[in-house]
Amino acid sequence: MSSAAYYVPNQSRWPILASISLFLMAVGAGNLINALSADVPVGAWGWLLAVGALLLLSILFAWFRNVINESMSGLYNEQMDRSYRWGMSWFIFSEVMFFAAFFGTLFYIRNLAVPWLGGEGEKGVSHMLWEGFQAQWPLMSTPDMQTFPGPQQVIDPWHLPLINTILLVSSSFTVTLAHKALKVGERSRIVLWLAITVLLGSGFLVFQAYEYLEAYHELGLTLHAGVYGATFFILTGFHGLHVTLGSLMLIIIWLRVLRGHFDADNHFGFEAVTWYWHFVDVVWVGLFLFVYIL
Repeated sequence: MSSAAYYVPNQSRWPILASISLFLMAVGAGNLINALSADVPVGAWGWLLAVGALLLLSILFAWFRNVINESMSGLYNEQMDRSYRWGMSWFIFSEVMFFAAFFGTLFYIRNLAVPWLGGEGEKGVSHMLWEGFQAQWPLMSTPDMQTFPGPQQVIDPWHLPLINTILLVSSSFTVTLAHKALKVGERSRIVLWLAITVLLGSGFLVFQAYEYLEAYHELGLTLHAGVYGATFFILTGFHGLHVTLGSLMLIIIWLRVLRGHFDADNHFGFEAVTWYWHFVDVVWVGLFLFVYIL
């Protein structure tokens, strides 16, 4: 293909199908969480979530296969490469804004809403709603303890969260080593460091699942444990979903390396995954500081 040519992909059904699967997951997950919080039967919501997730995985597999085949067929040129770089950059920017909204919510609750309810600040008159309420964070005693009992304890940041921080920070180094190995053509080292990165990410997810079990069954820290429980699970839960997606992406490029894909000059698929993984790691550092420690 001429370097001046610009490859225009054929029309694709994958975006609309992916949107449908995400919609099914959102409806299923939202109603499942509400059912679990209200201690009522989950009914078909769990199945709806599972169907949406399986549909999304199938779509991603087929979509990735199409893109990989196009790339390996030599259809992409420098202009297409720039398009992908811009697309991935905007995607990560949208993810930054996604988490910025949740971190902003956490800031608003901690520094404005809770102090107001405790009688502090320009809207301290809100203290009249629940007289005697003591503002603190983490919020162990909620204004309405009967409806939203606070957690009995909070998670020790220097136990599982610290281990997970070490795992993710280490994974940033290993994926960087894999990228450097790719640039010099040392394929065996690429395979090794990518495999270690996947293991570190998987270990993070295992420890987070164990942390959630401990929070629910031993600490009383649940989605029903007031605003602290809600912000804790929405921030760490969405981050866990991103780690899951990032691990899946790492596995895909690891398999591609095993099949001889990528070279020192053409490997944006590999590079895009490393961008995403570094973003996930940076978000976790923010979570570790502002959710667990401060």
